[in-house]
Amino acid sequence: MKKDIDFEDFMKLDIRVGEIIECSHLENSDKLFKLKVDFGKFQRQILSGIRDFYKTKDLLGQQAVFIINIPPRKIRGEMSEGMILCSDDKKSVIFLTPKKKISNGAKIL
Repeated sequence: MKKDIDFEDFMKLDIRVGEIIECSHLENSDKLFKLKVDFGKFQRQILSGIRDFYKTKDLLGQQAVFIINIPPRKIRGEMSEGMILCSDDKKSVIFLTPKKKISNGAKIL
């Protein structure tokens, strides 16, 4: 386990539901997807290293949970403007998703 953090630090995270509206393989990478994610009032490009576990068709139209207020990061020449939340048990990677369809951009409280 990691060290405890203050509740105030946790509250700094902007965690939202977004819908993956585009998904492609990132050039010059065997592991990265380039996702275009709709958060209702805005869209973001997010790179994710989950290609070993999913095909593009598996992700299109899916809602997932993302952190959207981490600083943008350039990876292999492309900007990533957030992070998809996943669980990993060394056998598979599962992205977190709402149990029911909800508005894109809904905040995780």
